[in-house]
Amino acid sequence: MAMTQEKPDWGSSYRLIAAEKWKAKSAVMGRDVTLALVEYARPQEGMEVLDLASGTGEPAISIAQRVGPKGHVSALDLSADLLDIARKRATQRQLENISFHQGNAHALPFPDNSFDLATCRFGVMFFADVHSALRELHRVLRPGARACFAAWGAFEQPYWQSTMGVVLQHVAGPAFPPGGQDPFRFADPASLPSALARAGFNQCEASLRNVPWSWLGTADEVWEYAQAVSTPFRSLLDRVPESRWPQVNADVYEAISMYANEDGIHFGADIVFASGSK
Repeated sequence: MAMTQEKPDWGSSYRLIAAEKWKAKSAVMGRDVTLALVEYARPQEGMEVLDLASGTGEPAISIAQRVGPKGHVSALDLSADLLDIARKRATQRQLENISFHQGNAHALPFPDNSFDLATCRFGVMFFADVHSALRELHRVLRPGARACFAAWGAFEQPYWQSTMGVVLQHVAGPAFPPGGQDPFRFADPASLPSALARAGFNQCEASLRNVPWSWLGTADEVWEYAQAVSTPFRSLLDRVPESRWPQVNADVYEAISMYANEDGIHFGADIVFASGSK
């Protein structure tokens, strides 16, 4: 195990490089959450579906395979670079019923009543104005359509406690700056249904489920990946003094090793699945 990693390079392209470098293993790690969200959303053949904060393409690609040639998926994300990765993945699968749109969830570039279903995997927590974004989503859905979300449960779970939780033991202050992005803002299963109801949705519900969350590789790999893609924790990582990084890394590797066996690292993940209907 090559435990030589030091403070990560926060260059502008670092997250994209990591997404490409670890695309196979990260896809495996997120696969069960994606599958669980797709099953929860129940896309049907012929549906028009909107996937918000689609990033590198999931669950949009999986849903496109479900709705078939008579259906269509519109994948939207703020990042054109991430959408380029998603587009390549869709092309590799020869999918012609999916389109990619750079745009903001607070001002969706679609007419009223355009979609039969909407999904959002690990995106709703980062909307700058959740109420505004959910109202926009409500606008573009057809009557009776559902909006389905996957959001992180509590910070106190294996993946986060063995990585960023360890870092918190070495530095003073909160995990996130005041007013900063918080991946766990909807960890309480009651919170997202409440936000959906305020935005005009009906039949709002949520449940907390534990799903597989596994990295089929080494501790130093998953730690490098976690640092690269966990943007909300960047300010926390930047507070680690250079001299402390060797000890931080050693402590992280020790914590991660608790979940390792011969074929990889198996954390499990507590995920909130929530939905509302127009």
